[in-house]
Amino acid sequence: MHKYYELGETRVHALRGVSVEVRRSEFVAVMGASGSGKSTFMNILGCLDRPSSGRYLLEGVDVSQHDKRALALIRNQKIGFVFQGFNLLARTTALENTELPTLYSKVNKEERHRRAVEALEMVGLADRAEHFPSQMSGGQQQRVAVARALVNRPSILLADEPTGNLDSRTSVEIMEVFQDLNDKGLTIVMVTHEHDIAEFAKRVLVFRDGSIRKDEPVRGRPRAAEVLKTLPTLED
Repeated sequence: MHKYYELGETRVHALRGVSVEVRRSEFVAVMGASGSGKSTFMNILGCLDRPSSGRYLLEGVDVSQHDKRALALIRNQKIGFVFQGFNLLARTTALENTELPTLYSKVNKEERHRRAVEALEMVGLADRAEHFPSQMSGGQQQRVAVARALVNRPSILLADEPTGNLDSRTSVEIMEVFQDLNDKGLTIVMVTHEHDIAEFAKRVLVFRDGSIRKDEPVRGRPRAAEVLKTLPTLED
């Protein structure tokens, strides 16, 4: 897969012949310096952009030449997004924030509510369903963002620096959520600059100059639940 941009008479290459397979139920961390190509790679994975040449197969279907409307439908039905900024609506409860993606799907009100409750339960926030973002910690807000990404039951979860705004303990708590979801079969691809966060994944891709320079499994992968036992709580 190649991706390039035309700037006047200059062609700028963002991806140079990237070929990679992410299998169902993998947990992949993507790393690399600014300008390495990792963001372009993630944009294509998330159907936010298309390759200049080559193919992108999502569950066996080549989506690389789909038009914008078709890509929008795929994003809504197949892909969940989690960002560094939680992007929650301030005057909307956790439950209502979680329901938002279902408003663009053919899902009735009762089913929307049921799915949102289920998603909040999956991230351990069932008891915060009626709380507003201002009434929750950063970690709780990110859990709501994860629940929102799960509500349409996506095939893959794409996370862009999901712990970037969080303290060390809260970051590990989010990794615990990710590991639990991955254990249940959810495919996760996560961009991170933090090596200690990448170690919670099963596999690490390292980008440089538009190419994948390293693709290897994580050795001695820690379990977030065990790491949390060694970290001080906020009260400490």
